[in-house]
Amino acid sequence: MLPIDRRSILKTAVAAPAIFASGRVFAQGADARPVVRIAVQQIVNAGALDVLREQSNVGERVFASIFETLIGRNHQGRGEMIPALATEWKRIDDRTVELSLRRGVRFHNGDELTAEDVVFTYGSERMFGPEAGTNQTLFSATAAARGDGVPPEVTAVAKRNWPSLEKIEVVDRYTVRFVNKTPDVTLEGRIQRYGSEIVSKRGFAEAASWLAFVQKPVGTGPYKVKEFKPDQVLVLEAHDEYWGGRPPIREVRFIAIPEVTSRVNGLLSGEFDFACDLPPDQIAGVERNGRFEVVGGLIGNHRIMVFDKNHPQLADARIRQAITHAIDRQAIVDSLWAGRTKVPNGLQWEYYGDMFHADWRVPAYDPARARELLRAAGYRGEPIPFRQLNNYYTNQNATAQAVTAMLSAVGLNVQIQMRENWQQIFDKTGGRALRDWSNSAPFADPVSSIVNQHGPNGQQQVGEWTNAEFNQLSGELESSTDRARRKAVFRRLLEIAEREDPAYTVLHQNATFTGKRKDVQWKPAPSFVMDLRATNYVPART
Repeated sequence: MLPIDRRSILKTAVAAPAIFASGRVFAQGADARPVVRIAVQQIVNAGALDVLREQSNVGERVFASIFETLIGRNHQGRGEMIPALATEWKRIDDRTVELSLRRGVRFHNGDELTAEDVVFTYGSERMFGPEAGTNQTLFSATAAARGDGVPPEVTAVAKRNWPSLEKIEVVDRYTVRFVNKTPDVTLEGRIQRYGSEIVSKRGFAEAASWLAFVQKPVGTGPYKVKEFKPDQVLVLEAHDEYWGGRPPIREVRFIAIPEVTSRVNGLLSGEFDFACDLPPDQIAGVERNGRFEVVGGLIGNHRIMVFDKNHPQLADARIRQAITHAIDRQAIVDSLWAGRTKVPNGLQWEYYGDMFHADWRVPAYDPARARELLRAAGYRGEPIPFRQLNNYYTNQNATAQAVTAMLSAVGLNVQIQMRENWQQIFDKTGGRALRDWSNSAPFADPVSSIVNQHGPNGQQQVGEWTNAEFNQLSGELESSTDRARRKAVFRRLLEIAEREDPAYTVLHQNATFTGKRKDVQWKPAPSFVMDLRATNYVPART
């Protein structure tokens, strides 16, 4: 890999002259950088600033400013891998990747990043838990002494992201090797993915508990946590020792404003500089004011409906198949999204490259076929609960109402059940059948989505759905190095999970739209990430 340096990028970025050459931005004796106020529908789900505990769209948006991975992702390009905390990496063999750490990187507490921090991040105390077998004895004494350990939700995600990691070897102070138990063509992607961000060993050790650390974590990003009030506000301040150059913003304030109209009104009144998660029907109203614009579009995330086949009304695959044929996805795209998104090729993305199946389609909208399947299954109108949150996803309520009407038209008695949080969504009590969700692909391979979320270690297989052939093939996809075979296996996974024994059905590709002041130069990423680095943010001239 080419050793690209973010400082070099800064020299050629459009932002550089305004940020570094102009004396108008940094006045002598005072920090003239702006305070930026961002209205969001939610800051994090679980009240924890932890990339593993908070695997969510809202978390991904704020975490990009606090944490970084060894291999980065080009948020202003095609999402390709770029050097970040590691300047270069190379394959040793099918099981091993060696990385050279960037020298001089400073954590928010002033410590220099070294190989020890990388080993700690992937160790038992921080990530995998004491029974994991990966560096499991390194820090267990510290955790035991203070009566604290990582929650099971954290270790579950870590094991899902890294199902076969054997160890991390320290070659020297600035060189590490990731060694897998099995061959894995996706190791680089796993190192780059959301959830693999590096934290400070000393910062974690000095925290009073895991909870204390995730209220004010110590990362390497351009901004550090100043104040965090869950469900209210997250305040970040500039990390001026940031290796990528002095951040362009003095303070970033993410403010939770659940109602769309309040976010829009606050933007237009000058209370906020950005308003996130705007539905398409709000765009024209914002842009009628010449001082503002709405930016954004398709992202690497799909909205899906998930099936719990343990519910008595969904145990018969034909009923789930009927649901997949009763939904007019294109009508949702056209009416609720004004054509600003699309119906994708199932749970996959074009950036999979040669692993992408261009001819694959979601189940066809076919109400007659849906009715036929329901008759064959002996369905007699028994109620089917559909759990969802209140507009956690853009257009969530309107989409649920539209889908429920479509299902009703073929004879399905689907009943929307509103829930307050994800814990209530996943709660097995009371009978769950359908729920809303979304899936991303954090790197360019299907194991990052269909296996990660729906495979044997995935969230959906926690008492919701399982399939023996699917699980066996998931393991093969993760360990095979034969690309042709891997592509055939992936297609079979799609056939099982989307047609034969539906685990989910894809509704549409997701899109995000952000209202902003026109005089601020900022470009959205093709993901939930909000990139506020100097390469992507130029303050308004005063």
